[in-house]
Amino acid sequence: MSLPCLTEALTVEAMSNKCPLCDHVDKVVDFYTGEEICTNCGLVLNNLIINRSKHNFGYEKRYDDTRRHGAGIINSVYDKGLSTIMSGDKDAYGSQISRETMSNMRRLQRHDNRSKVNESTARNLSIAMAELDRLTSALSLPTQVKEEAALIYRKTLKRDLIRGRSIDAFVAASLYTACRMMNIPRPLRVVADESKREHQEVAMTYRLIVTELKLKPPVDDPLKYVPKLAAKLEVGRETEMLAIDLLERARVKQALIGKDPRGLSAAAIYLACELSGGHIVQRRIAEAADTTEVTLRNRYRGLKRVLNLD
Repeated sequence: MSLPCLTEALTVEAMSNKCPLCDHVDKVVDFYTGEEICTNCGLVLNNLIINRSKHNFGYEKRYDDTRRHGAGIINSVYDKGLSTIMSGDKDAYGSQISRETMSNMRRLQRHDNRSKVNESTARNLSIAMAELDRLTSALSLPTQVKEEAALIYRKTLKRDLIRGRSIDAFVAASLYTACRMMNIPRPLRVVADESKREHQEVAMTYRLIVTELKLKPPVDDPLKYVPKLAAKLEVGRETEMLAIDLLERARVKQALIGKDPRGLSAAAIYLACELSGGHIVQRRIAEAADTTEVTLRNRYRGLKRVLNLD
């Protein structure tokens, strides 16, 4: 574009930006209200300004600052938190609506609520997310695990894996899978005990989820069970640190591969108590670690042999 044409275009743009009331050019933009205001006379020139400031989509701010974008998507709610709600008894002007209109509104509310769960998928998610909320609360799990479990369950539902199977079993298995993926120490037996289904069914469903979704949960680390086990047995901090040190030394010698992590953590605690001069009966440690005395003794002998403590 040549210089005269460019000058003419800028002049036309400047004239179009003038205030139609006072011909003033200066203006201010209020992004909170979305208004463009003349600084001379205060006339609102435009009330459809787009706010181009940075969006606040961070997880930690999801529920705090919602004036720009509303609440975030929540996978642990059956409709992801995006449903509409019909409520109130006043019209758009704030006046009380009549009794006849109120009766019609109540009827519309009932139809609206029923229409949200008239599909099989919506009904399935409504039941599953209620069970997931109960299990998460019973196991004292954080919100991140709950969201991950809900996402895994939605993937199984999309793959049509739940047809003809138990919803409760898939919820428990999805929650256990989320715990494994996020390295949260919750044994399968503990999750199954809180579930409405049997341990064998939950275990079989967990294997199905891992196979069909091609997940690769990390191998359980016995070190993550030590603090919880030490707290249950009320052993000292020195004994706990000694048990962790014993497991670390055994890991270097590759003695933890293929062993039950709970049995190894129980054996490390028992061996640490023995080395530090304390004494706890094997039955009590085995019960706290949810393992058997036979497994505890076998892992105990294995640790002593690997670490040359005989």
